[in-house]
Amino acid sequence: MAELRMALAQVNPTVGDLAGNADLVLAWTRRARQAGAHLVAFPEMMLTGYPIEDLALRTSFIEASRRTLESLAGRLADEGLGDLPVVVGHLDRRTLTVARLGQPVGAPLNAVAWLHGGEVLVSSAKHHLPNYGVFDEFRYFVQGDRLPVVRVGGVDVATVICEDLWQDGGPVDATARAGAGLLLVVNGSPYERSKDDQRLELCRRRAREAGCALAYVNMVGGQDELVFDGDSLIVDAAGDLVARAPQFVDHLLVADLELPSAGPVPDGEQHLDVADGTTITVERRIASTGHVPVFDRSPAEIALPLPDAAEVYGALVTGVRDYVRKNGFASVVLGLSGGVDSALVATIAADAVGPEAVHTVLMPSRYSSDHSITDAEELVKRQGLHSRTIPIRDLVLAYEKEVELTGLAAENLQARIRGNLLMGLSNEHGHLVLTTGNKSELAVGYSTLYGDSAGGFAPIKDLTKTLVWELCRWRNTQEAPGPFLAALGREPIPSAIITKAPSAELSPGQKDTDSLPEYDVLDALLDDYVERDLGRDALIAAGHDPALVERVIRLVDGAEYKRRQYPPGPKITGKNFGRDRRLPITSRWRESL
Repeated sequence: MAELRMALAQVNPTVGDLAGNADLVLAWTRRARQAGAHLVAFPEMMLTGYPIEDLALRTSFIEASRRTLESLAGRLADEGLGDLPVVVGHLDRRTLTVARLGQPVGAPLNAVAWLHGGEVLVSSAKHHLPNYGVFDEFRYFVQGDRLPVVRVGGVDVATVICEDLWQDGGPVDATARAGAGLLLVVNGSPYERSKDDQRLELCRRRAREAGCALAYVNMVGGQDELVFDGDSLIVDAAGDLVARAPQFVDHLLVADLELPSAGPVPDGEQHLDVADGTTITVERRIASTGHVPVFDRSPAEIALPLPDAAEVYGALVTGVRDYVRKNGFASVVLGLSGGVDSALVATIAADAVGPEAVHTVLMPSRYSSDHSITDAEELVKRQGLHSRTIPIRDLVLAYEKEVELTGLAAENLQARIRGNLLMGLSNEHGHLVLTTGNKSELAVGYSTLYGDSAGGFAPIKDLTKTLVWELCRWRNTQEAPGPFLAALGREPIPSAIITKAPSAELSPGQKDTDSLPEYDVLDALLDDYVERDLGRDALIAAGHDPALVERVIRLVDGAEYKRRQYPPGPKITGKNFGRDRRLPITSRWRESL
C-alpha cells in the first residue's frame, strides 16, 4: 500500500477572470503545500469559471485560456511549487489537423489538466456532455476520448470531469480496467435541494464500480442564477465516507489516504471499449515528486450536511452575494412593504452584503395598512438597514388626473410607480434593485410587468410562498453569525410580518386568498405541474381538485411572457423559471383541452 495526502481546493472562480482565477490556483496551491499535500485538485473549468456559455465559441477566449494554463504552470514552478502536481479545469480546443465526424478542428473542449514541473503534463476532455436541465454542453463542446492516469507517489490516479460520474460506462469503466488506485473527479455541480445526498450515494456507487477510492472536488459561489455549494468529499473503495467539506464556503479539504501501490507501467496505450458505445484511450504519465514522506495519518474532516432550511438559505445568500460582488455593485435597494416576501429579501440581502449596504424604501399608498408600515419600520430598526419613506398617494393621483384607470389597471399603476422610484434611486446611487416576487406568484402571473418585476436580481424567485414562510421562521431561530449569516440579532424579522394574512394592499381590504387558494394547496399543485411536468389528467389523478387544476394551468401557461422578462435569481429547485424550464411564449397548446 502507498500513502497519499490529497488536497481538494473548494474555491470560487469568476467567469471570464482568467488572471484572477489563476491567482486563486496559485494561492490555494501554496496552502496545499503548507498542509503537506502530495496532490491538489481544483474544480471543473477553474481557469475560466463555469458555465461560460457562448464564450466557449470565441476563439479569442479559448486561446486566452490556453495561454493562462501554460503561464500558470510556469508560475507554479517559479514559486517553488512545481514539484506538487496540480489538477485544474480549463477551456481547451481540439488540436487535430483533420476533422472527424462531430469533431471539427479547433472545437472547444471542457478540459482538465495536470500541471507539474513547470509544464502541462497532460490534458484531457469531458467524455459525457450533459444536455439537460441547465446544461447545454452539446452546444459548445466535443466529446473527449482519453483517460489520463498519472502516477503520484506510487499511486495511479485517474481523472474525470463531473458528468463522467453521473453516466454509466465511459471513464468510470475505463478507470476500473486501468487499475487506478484513486479516481479524481473535478466538478462544477450546481446546487439543488437535497442534491448533497444524491452526490454522496453516487460517489459511493461509482467508487465500488471503479474498485478504488474516489475524490470529488466541487466549486462554490454564485454565477448568474446558478449556485455552487461545494460539498467536496472523498470515499474509499468500499464507498465509505472518508472526508467531507462544508457547504457554501471556500475550503481546503485534506485527507490522508492509504491506497493500492501501482504496478509496472503497461507498455503502449490501452484502447478500451467502455460500455457506452465509445472507445477511450488510457494515457499514462508519471508526476515524479521525489521522496514522498510517510506521514502520521490523522482523521480527516467530515463536515455534517446542513439541515434543509439552512442549506436553502445558504444558497440564496451565496447567490445574492456573488451576483452583487461579481457584477461590481456596492449596495442594493428594494421596496419594503411590511409583507413576508420583501422582509425575507431584505434579510437575505443583509446577510449577503451586510446591513450597511442594504437600502430599503417604504412606499405606502392610500391602501397600505398602518401595521404594514410599522412592521416594515420595525424590521429596518432590528437589522440596521438604511431606510427612507416615499408616499405614492399623490403620485397615483397625478396619474389618475391624466388618464382614467380602474380595477386591475389601477392596481398595477401603483406597482409601476414603485418600480419607477426604485429604478430612479438605482440610477442615482448605483444600487442594484432586488425584486421581491416568489415562485408561487410568478407561476400564476401575479407580478406586474415594469412594476414589482422591475429590478436586476430576484433572490426568492425560485421559492414557493410556503417556503418563504419556512425560511423566515428558520432565520428567526439563528442568533449567532455564521458562514452566511450576519450579526442581525435575535428574530430579525418581526413575527407580525410572518403571521399576518398575505396581501398586495392594492385595493381596500385586499387579501391574496380573494383570488387564489390557500398557498399550501396552490404550492402542492404548482410543484406537480411545474417541477414534475404532470399533465391535466395526471394532476387530477394525483388528488388535485379538477376545477383548480383547470384554472391554475390557464394561469401558469398564460404568464410565460411575464416570466421571460423577470430578472434572474438563484436556482434552488430541480426546475426553476429560467434555464431549467423553457416553454414557448406563443403556443396554443393547453393541458386543459
